[in-house]
Amino acid sequence: MTASYKQFCPVAMASEILCTRWTIVLLRELLAGSTRFNELRKGVPRMSPSLLSRRLTELEAAGIVRQVVEDERGTPEYQLTEPGRDLRPVIESIGIWGQRWVDADLSLDNLDPSLLMWDMRRNLDASPLPDERSVIQFIYSDLPLSQKNWWLIVEPDGMVDLCSVDPGFEIDLYVTTDLRPMTAIWMGLSTVKAERKNGALDLIGDQELSRHMQTWLGLSPFAVEPKRV
Repeated sequence: MTASYKQFCPVAMASEILCTRWTIVLLRELLAGSTRFNELRKGVPRMSPSLLSRRLTELEAAGIVRQVVEDERGTPEYQLTEPGRDLRPVIESIGIWGQRWVDADLSLDNLDPSLLMWDMRRNLDASPLPDERSVIQFIYSDLPLSQKNWWLIVEPDGMVDLCSVDPGFEIDLYVTTDLRPMTAIWMGLSTVKAERKNGALDLIGDQELSRHMQTWLGLSPFAVEPKRV
């Protein structure tokens, strides 16, 4: 990081580290629990691998991230240091501000099925699901075939896997919709009930899974924050 505001103000000095392109979003992923390079790539799918590697190196040099090798294969993990963990309220405040004040239509212009499904997998609440494997297939009618089908697989122990290729399991619930209404539900701008009522969301399969979808569905951590615009 060579650019400098050349100001002694702490805001300026912190901005030199935190305000480069993609850095705040990358920190969001690290704070959400992603530690491996491929996990981070799923959380920032439009960030090039080379830029991701560069930003991780910069954060490591700034003392915000450290690289740790803990498995036998030598796969590195990126862990937040104390200064990195101390950024949690900063990132949360940015997210709350964005949820409150950024126009919803602008937010819903930035649609990405892989990021949406990754976030849903990460935040899914398995507690209302049955004590057996549950397989939920999401079918996005408005997307090309390569992005149309996604599967969430919830194991009895609460572990959740995401597949973009048919895993070969029997499907318990089919969720058919377009990407925009599903993103609106995830962001807390709409609900499962509202989208079913207006015909934008169709649920076929297990009635219990269908009835409790709003509860188990992994929503944005900022979904509870009401819009003010």
